Amino acid sequence: MDHLLIVDDDIAIRGLLSRYLQEHGYRVTAAANGREMRRALASDRMDLIVLDLMLPDEDGLTLFRDLNPKTQVPVIMLTARDEAADRILGLELGADDYVPKPFEPRELLARIRSVMRRARRLPPNLVPEAVRFYRFVGWQLEVASRELVSPANVVISLGATEFRLLKVFLDHPRQIVSREQLSALASGKDISPLDRGVDVLVSRLRQHLDDDARQPSLIKTIRYEGYVMDANVEVHD
Repeated sequence: MDHLLIVDDDIAIRGLLSRYLQEHGYRVTAAANGREMRRALASDRMDLIVLDLMLPDEDGLTLFRDLNPKTQVPVIMLTARDEAADRILGLELGADDYVPKPFEPRELLARIRSVMRRARRLPPNLVPEAVRFYRFVGWQLEVASRELVSPANVVISLGATEFRLLKVFLDHPRQIVSREQLSALASGKDISPLDRGVDVLVSRLRQHLDDDARQPSLIKTIRYEGYVMDANVEVHD
């Protein structure tokens, strides 16, 4: 039975979600704050975390920053409707999905099922276990640690979604990939024409790669089509 961790300071939401998700076949642990979240993670294995951004002691983004390097457990963030900046930052940091409040429990259930299907269909980092690292124009992407190493040997830790996005580019060098394809491959989400989340993630990757956004040489924008990684890529197993 899959084990879910619900982190929300609202006792009514915790109770509602716990009952609803248990009725649909999940084991559920609830936490009201960061302290209880850490205690739950230390005591048992979790298959997915539903994490509210607005918590009394530590906000959800702070908790997620602390969590992300230490675990590959999928995370769905709960956000207020007017917190677009926080949603974008959460996706940049590697959240697997977000659900705006107020929400229908059945919508959250559908998102949970979708995220967990993706997690089981492919390894969390979407990389075959045989691949150890990628090399491209002096850069190296380490698979196991999700670390990007610069030509000057500076190590950059990537968020989960950043890692998956970069891997999509490295798996398809010199091929145009649409924003919709990037979203589906990197986060498993379908996007609307007005969704700029992929563009934000691409911009963040360019910053990591010292790729000038005005005249990028690595991740190039193809007008009306998408993006392309313009580099030779070596795969090492």
